[in-house]
Amino acid sequence: MKKLKLLFLLLLSVAFANAQTYVTGTVTGDDGFGIPTVNVIEKGTSNGTTTDFDGRYSLDVSDDATLVFSYVGYDTKEVSVNGQSTINITMASGETLEEVVLVGSRTAPRSNVNSALPIDVVGIKELTSTGQPSFDKALQYRIPSFNTVQTPVNDATSLLDPYEIRNMGPSRTLILINGKRKNLSALLYTQTSPGRGETGADISAIPTDAIKRVEILRDGASAQYGSDAIAGVMNIILKDEVNKGSATLRSGITSEGDGEMVGIAVNNGSTIGDDKGFINYTIDLSKTNLANRPGTVDAAGEYADFVYENPNDDDGNPLPNAANIITGNSVGLASVNEYLSRNPDAGNINGSPENASSKFLINSGFDLSEDTQLYMNAAYVYKKVNSFANNRTPYWRRAEAFNPDDVEGIDYFPYLDDFFPGSNPNTTGGYDGYTPTFEGLLNDYNGTIGVKTKINEWNVDLSYTTGGNTQTYTVSQSHNRNVVFVPTFDDANGNGQVDPGEGFEPTELYRENSQQSFNPGGTKFTHNVGNIDISRVLSDKVSVGFGAEFRNETFEVIEGELASYDGGGADSFAGNSPENSGKFNRYNIGAYFSLDYDVSDAFLLSGTVRTENYSDFGNTFVYKFSTRYKITDNLTARASISSGFRAPTLHQIYTQKAQYSFVPGQGIQVGGLINNVSTQAKLLGIPELDAETSNNFTIGFGGKLANNLTFTVDYYSINVQDRIVLGSEISATGDATNPLDILLTNNNLSDISFFSNAIDTKTSGIDVVLSKKNIEIGEGDLDINLSGNYTITNERDGAVKDIALVANAGQSVVNATQEALFFTSRPETKWILGANYDIGKFGFSLNNTYFGKTTFKQQGMSTDLRTEFIPKIVTDLGINFNASEKLTLSLNVNNLLNVLPEWEFKAENASGDAILADAAATQNQSNLITFNQRYSQMTYDGFHFSQLGTMFNLSVNYKF
Repeated sequence: MKKLKLLFLLLLSVAFANAQTYVTGTVTGDDGFGIPTVNVIEKGTSNGTTTDFDGRYSLDVSDDATLVFSYVGYDTKEVSVNGQSTINITMASGETLEEVVLVGSRTAPRSNVNSALPIDVVGIKELTSTGQPSFDKALQYRIPSFNTVQTPVNDATSLLDPYEIRNMGPSRTLILINGKRKNLSALLYTQTSPGRGETGADISAIPTDAIKRVEILRDGASAQYGSDAIAGVMNIILKDEVNKGSATLRSGITSEGDGEMVGIAVNNGSTIGDDKGFINYTIDLSKTNLANRPGTVDAAGEYADFVYENPNDDDGNPLPNAANIITGNSVGLASVNEYLSRNPDAGNINGSPENASSKFLINSGFDLSEDTQLYMNAAYVYKKVNSFANNRTPYWRRAEAFNPDDVEGIDYFPYLDDFFPGSNPNTTGGYDGYTPTFEGLLNDYNGTIGVKTKINEWNVDLSYTTGGNTQTYTVSQSHNRNVVFVPTFDDANGNGQVDPGEGFEPTELYRENSQQSFNPGGTKFTHNVGNIDISRVLSDKVSVGFGAEFRNETFEVIEGELASYDGGGADSFAGNSPENSGKFNRYNIGAYFSLDYDVSDAFLLSGTVRTENYSDFGNTFVYKFSTRYKITDNLTARASISSGFRAPTLHQIYTQKAQYSFVPGQGIQVGGLINNVSTQAKLLGIPELDAETSNNFTIGFGGKLANNLTFTVDYYSINVQDRIVLGSEISATGDATNPLDILLTNNNLSDISFFSNAIDTKTSGIDVVLSKKNIEIGEGDLDINLSGNYTITNERDGAVKDIALVANAGQSVVNATQEALFFTSRPETKWILGANYDIGKFGFSLNNTYFGKTTFKQQGMSTDLRTEFIPKIVTDLGINFNASEKLTLSLNVNNLLNVLPEWEFKAENASGDAILADAAATQNQSNLITFNQRYSQMTYDGFHFSQLGTMFNLSVNYKF
């Protein structure tokens, strides 16, 4: 009997020891709203769950268990069960919004101070406080390693300004929206300016009011996300708030009285389906007028480039009205001076073009069940830009001798600008040239729909993403000399003859009846992406993630109308011919596996491997290993090493066209861009493109010190092999039998360029971020931030990989001009010092951005010289007034001190010193790189910050 009693007591104790309690509850934040996806884990076990959309959870645990509630952005909480069946908790905000990160890990999110990777996080308040009109320009004045600026020449590039992280070009930064890949722009930059040969996603199209925060991973992440993530990843998190909407009216103007801007944005959200879901929407409409900043054109430079002393055409035939030809030093220069006396800027228009845009975006989620959520987001952007080509002055071109035998019906006339748009350009009066306009239309869309669910404790995310970007163009106030109206009649023998008519000037008839507006076509890019991502927290030490991605991409070159490309094409921007147009596509599939192991509370190891297969160039395998060690509770060391890749974009593989561009000393010439799969490429021995590969290494420290001071310091090194570049223009060799010379002659081209895996590069630098918050001064609070980027190395590594044809001609696809664009055209260092002070109803912000030196080696300039943009500090002032709980007035004065870009020549050697000692020689060099001072403020290649000067921006925000 005693033994039975002992056995009964033993069984009872075992039962009590293993007693389970079914615990339910709700996790809310300081605002009383439920917090979704909070990790709830029974301490010391792998037993756990996550909260649903409303913050609810349920879990079977031991009676004596301790529950651990954790989520980035909040202090972790531990609660003893003690037999309780209901445990509701409120999580207090711990790490600030700027520290919350979801990017960089395929397992569990972490704060950026505790992350093994360097990450910048920018909230919506920081973005809007810049007063900048677009998202990309706001980042320019918030993230030191991020750079963007308008290109000097405003044609197709006016639809999207190139941007980059760590001076690596836009192609090497991956853009995500809510963690899903955004589509690329259809635009390929081909001008000789920063970003040449690159393409990237259009981040300026994203309405700032729709953004909750931006996470920028400053490290290679190809293993986690695939192609394009060599320099880093930008993850744009959309707003998901409900019943917290607002409307913002924006206006602005430059200190010069131009560039007027007006816009309105509305953001709001509401719950749907009995509070089981939400929908947040944004509408943003804006219009900006032209801001023009031309230089004063130099007459001597114009005369040297454009005035002919020989009254014959290129074929030796006498020019019509030869007696009135601008010839001879005295007569020619006087005629140029006469024109410039009435048009000091030669009628040129450059600066910031007129544009209008409409942006629409929605973000939504809905709980299908306790463990399953449906989510989606979609955006559409329409943008129109009106810009201008260089003005065609009356002395740019001379007429050709007329030969009636060349006339074919009424479609062809071998004259140049003499019959458009005024009287004979060879006279000294009555004709002032013309300025072709460039009108661009952009349509950009992206959308994602997906389901997040939990299956046997595994988190599953299944999604489909689609997106596209279309850019089409119109060229007006121009002409095509092959498409000029000529009245004809048949003579007695049936031969076509020009009918001069009676009582009219032929040029008037030609002008009125010749085509002046052209549709040159455009480009289009679309992609479709399917993702499945699976992760699980196996224990409080181990978490895993794996998944796959399938992506299909299509690039289309849209054919222009015949008149836009026939012969030399529409003046200023030739259209896409049928042979250069078409639709091209490819697909790829990739898979990854990721593992995080917390060796201890202080020591984290993380690793990811990825493999991808592309239909056009094969397989690739990449990896990433990172670690974090908490030296103390407030000091963390971190490091990572990884390999990466970037597939050549379809734009780079298939773009082929004729392009108008400035050639120093020769004015505007027509060159050719040859793609790598064309018959011309095969003739010249140009190989097909392969993927870039990279090796990344970072090491750094981050921490929280006393008195709310946080800091991160990170060193980075990026080595890229087989980097894809759009090479310099290759001109004729002088050998008429050379395939290159034959190609140029047969196509009336001055030169050709092409893409190639031409160089290996190495880039290294240091990123620093310091932040001290909540400094009490009087009755207000002061926040101070200092962040900076310093480039240690950015250069070519090894010899240029020229093809034999180019090398044998004594030329190279990467000359000094190209190297400067790739490596030194962005600031060598950039620092941002900002202060925000809130007191009562007022808020003040003062930001100083230091733009370090940039260096160029412009085409045509003496090799004995270089140009350097002088370091400058741009100061921005912001004042907010909270008139009521709902109404806020904001005034931003950007570039308060009206600081403008300045450049100067620097001598490379003694010969350079001699040039700079000679005023006339120096002026000639300046003319060569500024198109005779048309672009005197920024040169023809680029500059390091906006040339518009002081801008005043006023906004009114009303909260619903």
